[in-house]
Amino acid sequence: MKQWLKDAVFYEIYPQSFYDTNGDGIGDLKGIIEKLDYIKELGCNALWINPCFDSPFKDAGYDVRDYKLIAPRYGTNADAKALFEAAHAKGIHVLLDLVPGHTSEEHAWFKESSKPEKNEYSDRYIWTDSCFSAGDGMPFIGGETDRNGTYILNFFKCQPALNYGYGKCREKWQMPTDAPGPRATVEAVKDVMRFWLDMGCDGFRVDMASSLVKNDTHHKKYTCAIWRDIAAMLDKEYPEAALLSEWNQPRQSLKNGFDMDFMLEWQGNGYSWLMRNYDGAIDSDPHNIGKAYFCADSGTGIDKFLDDWLPSYKATRKDGLYCLITCNHDTIRPSAGLTPDELKIAYAMLFTLPGAPFVYYGDEIGMRYLPLPTKEGGYFRTGSRTPMQWDNSANKGFSTAAADKLYLPVDDAADAPTVAAQQADPDSLWHTVQGVLNFRHSHRDLDSDAPFHVRFAPKAKGSYRPFAWERGKLICAVNPAREEAELPLKLEDGTRVLHVIGKAEVKGDELVLGAQSFAILG
Repeated sequence: MKQWLKDAVFYEIYPQSFYDTNGDGIGDLKGIIEKLDYIKELGCNALWINPCFDSPFKDAGYDVRDYKLIAPRYGTNADAKALFEAAHAKGIHVLLDLVPGHTSEEHAWFKESSKPEKNEYSDRYIWTDSCFSAGDGMPFIGGETDRNGTYILNFFKCQPALNYGYGKCREKWQMPTDAPGPRATVEAVKDVMRFWLDMGCDGFRVDMASSLVKNDTHHKKYTCAIWRDIAAMLDKEYPEAALLSEWNQPRQSLKNGFDMDFMLEWQGNGYSWLMRNYDGAIDSDPHNIGKAYFCADSGTGIDKFLDDWLPSYKATRKDGLYCLITCNHDTIRPSAGLTPDELKIAYAMLFTLPGAPFVYYGDEIGMRYLPLPTKEGGYFRTGSRTPMQWDNSANKGFSTAAADKLYLPVDDAADAPTVAAQQADPDSLWHTVQGVLNFRHSHRDLDSDAPFHVRFAPKAKGSYRPFAWERGKLICAVNPAREEAELPLKLEDGTRVLHVIGKAEVKGDELVLGAQSFAILG
């Protein structure tokens, strides 16, 4: 593992919604540069920036038109270089969002690949051999190009799949992964990575990392081989560059080249039971039913999380980091189902478990999820992508543009949380986040790869739902319920409370933890 990841705390920035410096209603890279001191003060020392490459923005930049060009609405390549340099000067690492599974249909590679004449890009994408051919079970588009074939999609209609080959070839137009076309695609992705790493980028978060090879095995044998090949290049040429996967399968990702993977929100999984567990369809109404672990009255135990997370952590703890997030650009904000007091102890737990924690911009102040019409392919996710709320000036300090020119509307409620208000309130969520992160940075027992053991995790019984865990010589404990709890931890003499949210007291060899409280002992 890269040494800098031990103490890394990431801040995810959706660039179009963070800070606008030129008054066009859209956030930009110069805006990120201006706010680096804020990010550092909060306690984050690494960034993940959502796609900022040139794009027609049919999927918010996840439809890349040019991998080597910053989208003009965010600035220039020179601005990106300036961001890397400014961040590094403050001890902040920067990951860019890499989309290797597909491009925009407007990408120059695809335009060349669409031509009927054979050229070097003909096999850069997956094409059938007839304009009337189906996609062997995968979504496909036909009738839109001069080439006599249909092309396979990786996600939306605007995202043709790049060709990494097939694990099992069932049609004559399908290529094995070692064919010249698929191998050229892998080398093209390496070339893109080198371009940004040479400019100063510190690595990549990889979108849909498991989506490369089609008809792959259950264990993604061929896709994993590609990532091992790419990781070998990075280890040789850029040994400090980090790879973070959107995969949520650490047994595959962390054992095959990635430094980090996410535990992501999937309906009914362990992470969902911690923070959300919404009922109903994935749409702009989260249907919160109060069953998540951190809902004070849920009665839900920590076992629903541990049963999912713990086996994966144990199986991969020597291979890389299985990371937890407050939220991301694809997920309904946790404030939709948790109160500020519930968020305080939820974040404290996330920030003190193994792995590098990720804070989604605005979660540190409890920004709300806003039900909004879809924007740039966001659909229900649009409500989690609204502009950052800096203060109570016009547009909540995000932009000087007219309100109707903003990328998305700001939360205009009278009690909408802002950075300025919460920084002025010592009891705010912002200060809670800052306090826990500062404690983490000052204690090596909370490093991302430091030892972890469950100390106390009873099955939920009524409202008795506390959870305690060890990180090195520290003991962390949380009680999400409304009733005080006594935790029989068999504490050693001299153990004391080092950090607390709510109330905590050591009595003999037990910890008395107040309602909706969190503590670190040592």
